[in-house]
Amino acid sequence: MSSSSPWFEHTIRVRYQETDQMGVVYHANYLNWFEIGRTELIRTLGMPYHKIEEQGLLLPLVDAHMQFKLPAKYDDLITICTRIEEYTHLRVHFASEIRRGAELLVSGSTRHVWVNRDWKPTRIDKAAPELYKLLQSQKE
Repeated sequence: MSSSSPWFEHTIRVRYQETDQMGVVYHANYLNWFEIGRTELIRTLGMPYHKIEEQGLLLPLVDAHMQFKLPAKYDDLITICTRIEEYTHLRVHFASEIRRGAELLVSGSTRHVWVNRDWKPTRIDKAAPELYKLLQSQKE
């Protein structure tokens, strides 16, 4: 299924440990923030990751993309914007943006595949129909 869902927003403050000596956020931290956005989005839908894992499902990352526009800096208040870009029975694609107020700092995306505990691709509509319905509700 395609057509983007609305943005989910989660605000955090840049911690000192996330920056280099110049006070600029180290690039790998943006992937951590993308994960925070995905986790909080799924939690807000009513299905925290631990409940997904209790059902024997995992959602490994298979592709990531980031485009850097402006740096985040120590003590900035930033907003992690996340939405479900598209999904199928086996895959989900999230779009992410990191913003400081109205400024776009980083945009990107991650793609994931649903697997079971044996790391075999698993149809989410069969393994967790209630979760699949939650994903569908984001597209309506």
